[in-house]
Amino acid sequence: MYEVTIETHFSAAHRLRQYDGECERLHGHNWEVKVSIASEELDDLGMVIDFRELKGETKKLMDKFDHQYLNEIPPFTEINPTTENIAKHVFDELSAVVNTDSIKISKVTVWESPTCYASYTDH
Repeated sequence: MYEVTIETHFSAAHRLRQYDGECERLHGHNWEVKVSIASEELDDLGMVIDFRELKGETKKLMDKFDHQYLNEIPPFTEINPTTENIAKHVFDELSAVVNTDSIKISKVTVWESPTCYASYTDH
C-alpha cells in the first residue's frame, strides 16, 4: 500500500456551544491540517496522485475556513466546530472530490495547537 501526505493550514475562530469552560468563548487557532491518500497501485507516471492536484483541492476547502468564524460555516452551524468534527468534515469533503476506484483519502489530522490534535479515518 502506498500513502502520500500533504500538510496545510488555516487561521479561524470558533466557540464550542454548551461547553463549560474557556472554549465556550470566542477564540481562534492557527489550525494545521494533514491529508493522506492511500492506493495499492501507482499511475503511469509512478504516482498515487499528483501533489499539485491534492494541494489544489485541499486549498479550495481551506480557503472557505481561512480567517472565518467556523460556527457560521455549515455544517458547523449545526454541530460544534471541534477539532474532531473539523477532521471528519475535511475527510468527507475531500473524499467526495479526490477519491477514485484506486485512490482514497485514508486519514485527516487537524491540530488546533502544537500539542492538541484529532484524526479521522474511515477504517
